[in-house]
Amino acid sequence: MPHPIALTIRSIVFNALFYVNITVRMIVALPTILLPHRYLLGVLRGYCSSSLILLRIICGTDVEWRGREKLPQGAFIVACKHQSLWETFALFALLSDPTFVLKRELMWVPLFGWLATKARMIAIDRGARASALARMTALAREEIARSRQVVVFPEGTRPPGAKPRYLPGVAHLYSETGLSCVPVALNSGLYWPRRSLRRYPGKILLEVLDPIPPGLERRDFLLHLQKVLEEATARLVAEGRESMQGHS
Repeated sequence: MPHPIALTIRSIVFNALFYVNITVRMIVALPTILLPHRYLLGVLRGYCSSSLILLRIICGTDVEWRGREKLPQGAFIVACKHQSLWETFALFALLSDPTFVLKRELMWVPLFGWLATKARMIAIDRGARASALARMTALAREEIARSRQVVVFPEGTRPPGAKPRYLPGVAHLYSETGLSCVPVALNSGLYWPRRSLRRYPGKILLEVLDPIPPGLERRDFLLHLQKVLEEATARLVAEGRESMQGHS
C-alpha cells in the first residue's frame, strides 16, 4: 500500500483526469444524437476503456473478470451489485450493448441526460412505485427486442458488508419479461469507496455467476438471487481485503 500522501496525490490526479475525460467525451458524443445507436455505443466503450486504463496507470487499480464465458447471447437481465461508480462504466467492457435502469432525475443533468436519452437508458420515477414498474417493464421490452442487456442494481448503492436490501423491481422484470437473469458479484467498493476521493491500488474482482433461468416464482427468484449474489460478493470482498492487507 503506498504512503498516504502518495495515495492522496494519485487519487486527486486520477479524479481530475477521470472527470475531464468524461466531460470531453460527452461533448464529443453530442453529434451521435443524430446518428445510429452504434456510434454512441462506440463512444461509451471508449470512455469505459480509457477510464480503466487511467485507473490502472495512475492508481495501480486493475480488474480481474471472472466467469465471462457464462454470459448468454442476446438479451438478458443483469442483476449487479452496486458498491461504487466503477461498475456504472466498467460493465460496458463486459456486455455487448447494455441499457441501465436508473433514476429519472439523472436524465435532467445537462449533456449526460441528453446522451442517456439517446442511449435509451431506462429512467424511472422511484417514488411512483406501481406505475414505475409498469414503465420499466415497457421500456425494457423495447430494448430486449433490440437484443440488449438490461442492467439492474437490485439494492441501489450499498457499500461492502452492508446488510442486503433487495427491492422488488428486479423480480418484477424477471417475471414479466421471461428472460434469464445473470447475477454479477464484485468488490469494487474496497478500491473505489463511496463518498471518498481515494482510489486504492489492487485488483477489483468481478464475477459473472450462473444465469438464473426463467420460470421461477417471484419470491423464489428473489430469495435465490439474494443468496447466490450475497455469498459470492462476501467471498470476493474477503479475498480483496486479504489482498489489501498483504500489500499494506
